[in-house]
Amino acid sequence: MNSPKLLTLILFLFLSGTVFGQVPQGEPFTFGEELNFEVSYGWFNLADAKMQVAKRPHKENDKSHYQIDVFGKTKGAATIFGKVNDNWGTILDMDTKYPIQSYRHIEEGNYRKHEKVHFDQKNYVALMQVFDKENRNLKEEKEFELPGQVQDIVSGFYYLRTLDLKDMKKGDQIIIRGFFDKEIYNIKLIYEGSEKLDTEIGEKDTYIFSPQIPKNKLFRGDYPVKVWVTKDQNKIPVKIKANLFLGSLNLDLKSAKGLRYN
Repeated sequence: MNSPKLLTLILFLFLSGTVFGQVPQGEPFTFGEELNFEVSYGWFNLADAKMQVAKRPHKENDKSHYQIDVFGKTKGAATIFGKVNDNWGTILDMDTKYPIQSYRHIEEGNYRKHEKVHFDQKNYVALMQVFDKENRNLKEEKEFELPGQVQDIVSGFYYLRTLDLKDMKKGDQIIIRGFFDKEIYNIKLIYEGSEKLDTEIGEKDTYIFSPQIPKNKLFRGDYPVKVWVTKDQNKIPVKIKANLFLGSLNLDLKSAKGLRYN
């Protein structure tokens, strides 16, 4: 199993998204929120992951924005397959909940990628910039037309948390649209119902979602990935499980700091 690439894929499925046909109901997150996860495969702890909202607003064009970062880093036996030290980030408009910029700093074994995407959400344009391995010199710049307002790999999950999910019925679908890696993607999230879970931060009632993903040699079943999100006002993810052809990969919440609601 190539754990670095698998970690990237699972985090992508976990983080991506925007939802058509629903309106934001409020902000369940705030400055300084920090969620820490452990990534495991069977008995092996492969990596740590962290989702973090900066403690202070990011100022741009005389406006305040959220700066949100996600970090993933392999540990222990997983480094045999190649060390991973990744950072995905977004600069999120506090009013619209759409990104004005996203960025990726990817270190997986000897592979490096440093990328920024600047979003013009009014004119439906994305400007992608790719930098060299040292993240110093611009290597590539390309403009993309967008079909409308889009989310990036990080901002979409935080937008999803703002939606009113309480009236969803089993089988309801949420349609995701975003821009990632030079492409527009559309993914369905299927609502699977609810479940009470014992977590590191206590017993939680949760919503369960399954993203519909293309069949491939990595996953097992039609809906191999499930995401559990708390039903409380914070709507934080507490667990992700991906069924592989051999075993399963799990992301479990280990700690939560700076939550808006106690």
